[in-house]
Amino acid sequence: MQGGRRTSFAYFGGGCFWCTEAVFKMLRGVVSAAPGYAGGSAADPTYEEVSTGETGHAEVTRVEFDPSLIGYDDLLTVFFATHDPTSLNRQGTDVGTQYRSIILYGGKDQKWSAEEYIRNLEAKSPGGKPIVTEIRQLDKFYPAEDYHKDYYEHHRTAPYCLLMIDPKLEKVRKKFAKLLKDKSR
Repeated sequence: MQGGRRTSFAYFGGGCFWCTEAVFKMLRGVVSAAPGYAGGSAADPTYEEVSTGETGHAEVTRVEFDPSLIGYDDLLTVFFATHDPTSLNRQGTDVGTQYRSIILYGGKDQKWSAEEYIRNLEAKSPGGKPIVTEIRQLDKFYPAEDYHKDYYEHHRTAPYCLLMIDPKLEKVRKKFAKLLKDKSR
């Protein structure tokens, strides 16, 4: 609960968590977006361990949101529009299982919504590439090290931010203007 209002959590992995964190932080109703690791078996993983691809964890973003201001389906829409859900274990130049497309649900309603969203995407593109986004129940979320938090905000001029994150944010500004916080427009 944030300031007396009820919030919910959603967990998305769509490649590098620096990108997904920056995207979700732009949206109205998003209280916080935090990078971390989930979906694997190793306890308390570090970035170095996850980067080997051997922990089973993916880089994910925990999104805390106010459902009275933004719906889970809106989050799904932005998630699927800002990464390639047909690319197995890679997003752009980031390669490995830690960069897989994954949704970790906290309840059956989120599971059903994610499955339904994927069915609708595939129905709109018959004969297209299949969606490979993994949908699984969240077991545990491990927050990333502090230097990953707000990475884009602190490194806007870094080459990765300029080449990878800026184009995604511009796409969100153009395509989802109605979902943005006022300062993001």
